[in-house]
Amino acid sequence: MGLFNWTEKSASTLAQGGVIAPDERLPWPQTTVMGVQHVIAMFGATVLAPLLMGFNPNVAILMSGIGTLIFFLITGGKVPSYLGSSFAFIGVVIAASGYGGTGPNPNLGVALGGIIACGVLYILIGFVVQAVGTGWVERLMPPVVTGTVVAVIGLNLAAIPIKNMAPTGFDAWMQAITFVSVGLVAVYTRGMVQRLLILVGLIVASVIYAVLTNGMGLGKPIDFSGIANAAWFGMPAFSAPVFSAQAMLLIAPVAIILVAENLGHVKAVSAMTGRDLNPYLGKAFIGDGIATVVSGAAGGTGVTTYAENIGVMAATKIYSTAMFVVAAVIAVVLGFSPKFGALIQTIPLAVMGGVSIVVFGLIAIAGAKIWVDNKVDFSDNRNLLVAAIPIILGTGEYTLKFGGFALGGIGTATFGAILLYWLLGRGSAKA
Repeated sequence: MGLFNWTEKSASTLAQGGVIAPDERLPWPQTTVMGVQHVIAMFGATVLAPLLMGFNPNVAILMSGIGTLIFFLITGGKVPSYLGSSFAFIGVVIAASGYGGTGPNPNLGVALGGIIACGVLYILIGFVVQAVGTGWVERLMPPVVTGTVVAVIGLNLAAIPIKNMAPTGFDAWMQAITFVSVGLVAVYTRGMVQRLLILVGLIVASVIYAVLTNGMGLGKPIDFSGIANAAWFGMPAFSAPVFSAQAMLLIAPVAIILVAENLGHVKAVSAMTGRDLNPYLGKAFIGDGIATVVSGAAGGTGVTTYAENIGVMAATKIYSTAMFVVAAVIAVVLGFSPKFGALIQTIPLAVMGGVSIVVFGLIAIAGAKIWVDNKVDFSDNRNLLVAAIPIILGTGEYTLKFGGFALGGIGTATFGAILLYWLLGRGSAKA
């Protein structure tokens, strides 16, 4: 079966109810409604990630749609997934570009070159997986390593919202109001509102911010003039990559994290659908890698399969890949709306800081969840040190210099976890 071959049955067999398989679909009106729901599910994180890196959110949304269509074609419509902005890139992009946390990233091109390098490495891994399977990936990065790397990403980013996104005392309080709002939504709501806890919490906090500033004059008011002046449709602000060896070496290893993430997502969907999707893992990696290269070439973030959308599938029992084509087309349309971009830009810095605290904390805890779910044995000194040392390296921004090249924070933690695992390896060690 060729890389791009897919049968006419794929995503086209009409079904009326019950569990909808990946190669089935509901009637188009219902499929369209489900596509809109998946746009809502991916929206908050796909917009938040580019804002935290100084990327253009319109371009990120546009490229998430294009990336999802690429993924659909490469996997032959067999793997139901939406590709959105990856948070795994945030730390290394900030480190490579020196982004300060506010406004457009002045060194965006350098970050884009690194994202493209990551996508190319990801594609190569996909071809290897196509040829020999995924066993070598699981041996290279067992749960103790992947959990550590994911936790480090969240912890390494902690200083950004705390130090750079609360310039005044009022802003610090607004950050607190924001993360409390997200927490209340997470615990006291149900259904889709609860699934959209980040987006709903952000909206609630923004409304409170507007009341306190625009209404009561307690802080910097929100400027809505940009929304009124922006056109409904227009070209997004594309950016060209700049290829810096240092940035490419720093960002490219994120491919390892994306592989682990995508592997977990495909296995989760396999379990939910009762279908063996392992034969499509290589194509899933290749599709995600090509989507990341295309996104980086246009000025967008690196992309990855989204757990948010997997959660929606689990709740609805609808796994049709057709609805992701609909979601992707909607995202493309949004990407060509400057008014949509202007709306996103009105989000107050302090509110973004409060949301960032939640998101970065959740990333760190996701790493710990990998340890728990895989029953990593921390009574084994090998596992204990493989986790303990890299976490401090990443959180403390430990940096190693090789001539003019500096590897710091997430880079030293990622390579450190892998190398320590093998250096301290024993036949009896449990990972």
